[in-house]
Amino acid sequence: MQFSSKLIENAVGEIAKLPGIGQKTALRLVMHLLKAPEEQSEQLSKAIVKMRQDIKFCQKCHHISDEEVCNICQSPRRDGAIICVVEESQDVMAVENTAQYFGHYHVLGGVISPIEGIGPSTLKISELIHRIEKAKEEDEPIKEVILALSPTMEGDTTAFYLTKKLRAFEDLKITTIARGIPVGGELEYTDEVTLGRSIQARVSFAD
Repeated sequence: MQFSSKLIENAVGEIAKLPGIGQKTALRLVMHLLKAPEEQSEQLSKAIVKMRQDIKFCQKCHHISDEEVCNICQSPRRDGAIICVVEESQDVMAVENTAQYFGHYHVLGGVISPIEGIGPSTLKISELIHRIEKAKEEDEPIKEVILALSPTMEGDTTAFYLTKKLRAFEDLKITTIARGIPVGGELEYTDEVTLGRSIQARVSFAD
């Protein structure tokens, strides 16, 4: 793609690095910003910089938050005896949009993927185990862990690994969301109705 301006070329190059955006889409966005009032571009850049500088991750569940502990973990209306384990914060948002789940979450930060060099130690698995142990010590035991991982090979591998770890806890129910979600699909892109029904119709996880 030929550019008449090096500044435009640089802007397009940076925006095209975002997932799902090619050079043509990046060029349309750049041209929109160029035609829009200058303050719009300034507000966008300030919002991105502030997000990067001030964003936090919940110390309890590792979900994206503005505070040290997210509003979900702080809410007295949530059932702290149930933990829904997900890959990323986008999945928390997806489940929340169903309005069918009222427990807590635990964000792993990904799934086990040897090809990409991601092993169990890379994820927030030890934090999950510690969280369950601590809850038991404080006489507020976790009663159920829902494995809401994408039905991919990596997601299933992670679920099997977690199941083996979690079976060390007596009286802990381990479930997985029903497979109303297409195999190979991403949880983030599943529609709310399908995801909501999957949460409601969760089943015990079996080897």
